[in-house]
Amino acid sequence: MDAVKYLTPDEVAERYRDQISVGTLRNWRSMRVGPGFVKIGKAILYPVSELDAWDEQNRVSCRALGRLHANADDRA
Repeated sequence: MDAVKYLTPDEVAERYRDQISVGTLRNWRSMRVGPGFVKIGKAILYPVSELDAWDEQNRVSCRALGRLHANADDRA
């Protein structure tokens, strides 16, 4: 059985290279936006699986990359 891994708000901020601050996470929790979290007493924990899912939801696909490969294939 795999154990669920959790990160604290400080660890989440570190995961995103401090582009998302602990304060932003606090605001998002109060507005019920951002990645899902678990609250146990006063402790706030973010399941890594929720963060991974949130990353996927926010992934930006670039269609131009596909056209560049197609154009390169045409020239070959």
